[in-house]
Amino acid sequence: MPYSSTLSLSHSDRKSLDPRDFQIVFLASFLLYGIIALDWAVEWDKYVVLLVTAVVVQLGFEKAFAKSKSSWKSAVITALGLSLLLKSGELWVLALAITLAIASKFLLRMDGKHVFNPGNFGIVAVLLLTGEAWVSPGQWGSGIMLLLFFGSAAAMVLLRVGRIDTCLTFLITYGVLEYIRTILYLGWTHDVFFHKMCNGSFLLFTFFMITDPVTTPNAPKARILWAVTIGGLAFFLSNWMYISTAPIWALIIVAPLTAVLDRKFKHQLFQWNR
Repeated sequence: MPYSSTLSLSHSDRKSLDPRDFQIVFLASFLLYGIIALDWAVEWDKYVVLLVTAVVVQLGFEKAFAKSKSSWKSAVITALGLSLLLKSGELWVLALAITLAIASKFLLRMDGKHVFNPGNFGIVAVLLLTGEAWVSPGQWGSGIMLLLFFGSAAAMVLLRVGRIDTCLTFLITYGVLEYIRTILYLGWTHDVFFHKMCNGSFLLFTFFMITDPVTTPNAPKARILWAVTIGGLAFFLSNWMYISTAPIWALIIVAPLTAVLDRKFKHQLFQWNR
């Protein structure tokens, strides 16, 4: 086969790849990194419960709503996200979290898209309902290497789905406000600032939760407004309400604003298979 034909074929193959494939690989790699490099307790039973429940519930809802069985990858991504962020000593709590997360995609919809990020909804739901779940921001530690590790992996996905603007806007908004308060107002060292900005849970949220292309606003201008609002609210909740998981709560509060922005700023609806 001529070189030019080979090049054309490989380019076509690359375009056909689903960005969710990359996301599954990266999130699974982060989980292995936590187990191997950070000495996390190996909780295979919890990971299996999350993954199996996610796929079963996803397929069940797709059958009930007569939808094509094509979104199991999104269910796996949600399960991996909860494996990385949500903690509980009870398997039923994890099963409830992933069930509510997947169910929210089908039951809480507006203008052709689900209102809440599924993982975000599942986490907040069990935090509020059970008293048996928590998010542990400190399990990842912090450091520039985490930023490079997560950021380089996320860039491959975000550039393909066109949501790098959401990630950068949120990161810049929160970072500028945090810098003004930490460095300029309180006079603390830069080490304190970088410790806050390079926390693993914060980076996971920034690169893989707030950037969900299905639940972010469709138009670029709307996404910027949306991300600025979440960044400002997360900063307030973190520094004045002393909530360690502030970005997660900020996202659940601001999520319904997506529908308003989509109606104000008309733009093409995102679809994974486009």
